[in-house]
Amino acid sequence: MRVEFGVLGPVTAWSVSPEKTSGTPIALKGPAHRAVLARLIVARGRVVPVGHLVDDLWPVAAPEGAVAAVRTFVAALRRALEPDRPRRAPASLLVTEGPGYALRAEAGSVDAWRFERVADGPLSEEALTAALRWWRGPAYADFPEAPWARADRARLAELRLRAVERLAEARLAAGRAAAAIADLDAHVTEHSWREEAWRLLALALYQADRQGDALAVLRQARGQLVDRLGIDPGPALRRLESDILRQSPIPLGTAGRQPAAAGEVWAEVTADYDRLVASGARARLDSTVGLLRGLAVTGGGGLVAARRHRVAAIAAAEELGDPALTAKVIGSYDVPAIWTRSDDPVQAAGIVAAAERALALLPPEDAAARARLLATIAVESRGVRDERVRDCALEAERLARGLDDPGLLAFALNGVFMQSCHRTGLAPERDAIGAELITLAAAHGLVTAEVLGHLIRLQARSALGDFPSADTHAGAADRLAARHELPLVAVFTTWYRALRRAAGGAPLPVAEAAYRRAAERLDGAGMPGLEEGLLPLAVLCLRVWRGEPAPTDDYGPYEPWARPLVLIANGRTTEALEALRAAPDPPPGLLAEALWCLLGSAARTLGDRPALERVRAALAPAAGEIAGAASGLITAGPVADYTSVPV
Repeated sequence: MRVEFGVLGPVTAWSVSPEKTSGTPIALKGPAHRAVLARLIVARGRVVPVGHLVDDLWPVAAPEGAVAAVRTFVAALRRALEPDRPRRAPASLLVTEGPGYALRAEAGSVDAWRFERVADGPLSEEALTAALRWWRGPAYADFPEAPWARADRARLAELRLRAVERLAEARLAAGRAAAAIADLDAHVTEHSWREEAWRLLALALYQADRQGDALAVLRQARGQLVDRLGIDPGPALRRLESDILRQSPIPLGTAGRQPAAAGEVWAEVTADYDRLVASGARARLDSTVGLLRGLAVTGGGGLVAARRHRVAAIAAAEELGDPALTAKVIGSYDVPAIWTRSDDPVQAAGIVAAAERALALLPPEDAAARARLLATIAVESRGVRDERVRDCALEAERLARGLDDPGLLAFALNGVFMQSCHRTGLAPERDAIGAELITLAAAHGLVTAEVLGHLIRLQARSALGDFPSADTHAGAADRLAARHELPLVAVFTTWYRALRRAAGGAPLPVAEAAYRRAAERLDGAGMPGLEEGLLPLAVLCLRVWRGEPAPTDDYGPYEPWARPLVLIANGRTTEALEALRAAPDPPPGLLAEALWCLLGSAARTLGDRPALERVRAALAPAAGEIAGAASGLITAGPVADYTSVPV
């Protein structure tokens, strides 16, 4: 007897005996039991710590006894999955290991894993037809909004769509065009953005001697892509239309074939590029910037490498003495930026200086290049209190609005966002920027700008205490990230959910544990400007809000604003008063309100009215906001808690 699992639809399990081809359903009790099982399947044999299971089952606030409840769910699952296991004998399927649990399922025992092998395997009509029948509904259908299932669900959904197209490809290759038409017609109706589906449908109609219908489908595809998505048909669709109009023969065996693997295509193209494009050609620098943009969003190592190579590319462009090329190399790196503290201030200053030099050499009429350079100056000058930089951001926006370039406008709006923290209380303005970015990006297929818009709105709605809206934007960002392989997005949404737990009143140990788990996401993320001091600051803000003493810790760049409270906690009030009075104004950024509130807490405790008045004046525009929540990462509670005059 063996156990099989199903996630291509509602989560389920079956016991299968060797002599039977179908299994007997296993009763999995309630949704929490199925959630634990599904979460372990997502982990693919890796251990999932108990604390992570608690977070996943109760994403806002775990109840008392949550850990014990998880253990109860696991025990019930073990009894259901291994009913004949002797009492006290160790489990062999759902095992305890280290800090958590793992599902030791066989490679072929999960329908999703079997489906992956078939969908990515050799082209076979019979195998693909059978595999597509395994789907009983959307993947993980019981948990449509669960963050832990999003990436796997999105990946499997994409694999299913590709399998439908590969099945049509197999039928075309076998000369069975008529058998492919009905399925493809339904496929493009439901998924009108998929160019490959339109191409295969038109090709099937052409092979079925329906040339007029094939051309009509290609016209319909163009209308759908242009009108609804704002993109032109790709070369494959245009080439097919040309072939049909010329009535060119299209070999059946190669008509629908796609390259064997993305890695092979990459290797072949880059080899030809190295062979055919001269090493000193300006085109190489132009191409390099495009690679760096893609590299920057792939993860921590990619982000670090992109920053390093970007500086080298700018230096190489300047050496060529071509201002237009230099401006293009500098301004084309429009990677969305969400954090208002620089990862490398020295490098950023060098990029700003290069942009200023290029700007001085550009002709005034080159509005697009000037807008990109101005936006670059605004984005790279993070946390800088400089009125001219704000003027650069606004000028970039003004120029971009006069040009028909949605990508440039999105970049300019990113610069305006970066300079939107020159005083406290500007969450509504940032919310408006995020809303425009989402609308603009969705209309023009600017995926990373759309993610940026959702993250900006997540921050702004959190600051304004509108957590249901913030939840919506976090979910939207996660779905886009899963669909388009943007792993760094999870850093911000995981931290947001820790903030959500803290703001929701979770017990202090639970909230702090959520922050520590979120901090694990920063390890190797390549964002030192975000990582340095963030976890100690998050814990400090939470404890101060809850009336607990400040812990002694390494607060990194936030030390001047944390120091007075740490000294108070250690009974060193005279030194605390000196540190309070020496503390500078917090730098412009998404944490400014939180840092001001730390000073306000120290001023209230020490009874320093002048210091408290300084804090109250700075925080007056943010009186109705949640301190720290503008970051989308941490919270110190309502700003109003820190500005009242002490008795």
